[in-house]
Amino acid sequence: MIRLAVLALVAFAVSTAANAQGMAGNWPDKPVRMIVPFPAGSSTDILSRIVAQKLGVRLGQQVIIDNRSGASGAIGADAIARAAPDGYTIGIATLSTHALAVSLNPNLSYNPVTDFAPVIMIGSAPYVLAIHAGVPANNVAELIALARAKPRALNYASVGPASLAHLAGALFGYMAGVELTHVPYRSSGQAVLDLSEGRIEMQFGTLGPTLPYIRAGKVRPLAVTGARRSASLPDVPTLDEAGLSGYEASLWVAIVAPAATPAAVVSRLNGEMSAILAAPDTIAALDAQGMETEPSTPDDLRRRIRTEIDRWRNLVAAAGIHTEP
Repeated sequence: MIRLAVLALVAFAVSTAANAQGMAGNWPDKPVRMIVPFPAGSSTDILSRIVAQKLGVRLGQQVIIDNRSGASGAIGADAIARAAPDGYTIGIATLSTHALAVSLNPNLSYNPVTDFAPVIMIGSAPYVLAIHAGVPANNVAELIALARAKPRALNYASVGPASLAHLAGALFGYMAGVELTHVPYRSSGQAVLDLSEGRIEMQFGTLGPTLPYIRAGKVRPLAVTGARRSASLPDVPTLDEAGLSGYEASLWVAIVAPAATPAAVVSRLNGEMSAILAAPDTIAALDAQGMETEPSTPDDLRRRIRTEIDRWRNLVAAAGIHTEP
């Protein structure tokens, strides 16, 4: 009886593997859905549409964007994790959804390591610390002095608790020894609009939506949050250069699939996306959004996610950061 049961299990496993391989060989024979955990028009959405259009051409099937925003990306990430692992649903993962969320919420509805099949890193971009043109500070030192003189009087925007914009501001306050007031928004576009009109004083924002307001003179860039200066703002120092030694907070964006997605599908996606990210027009399009391409293997991405979880979990604990605004 036991022997028959074992043989049945082996036969099932072989059949399942064969079916998966067969499915992967015909894949894709219909449109592929790409879940984006942020609103339409957000910087992550814009980046996703750039690569989705190119990926659709290479696959010979349309890649349809499905925006599932809310909870700083956690709603969309959960939708990716729960989707059928048949190769017809992929999604966007970011530092916010796959490192910050779990660092702040031990009861997260998904596991960023085990519930996903990593596909490829798209790239990373620093945020820019920008202030309204009317704020009397011309550099980071003057902004810190102003914040110390008026505790909690300076409001900074984010796209919600547990987002990188929120954590970047909280980390700034911790390292500078100042108290700021966090104001969550539904989208980065609305936040930078309010910043330009003086309804908030400062923002740690993505470069793409912020650059037009910087060029128009409506907001003033004081520093970027990356480990090195941005090619889009070469004269703007990093926060490390500006006096906050060791400060670094860059947004990375990647493609993942539900766990158990066939390896052949993941491999095909990685290969097609690697070619897309190597193309000069893709590099230029992402550069215009302040993002530097960083293609990777699935294993490299898996290690990156684990490393970022550990890093931000330690930072969150040291700074005493919470999800409350």
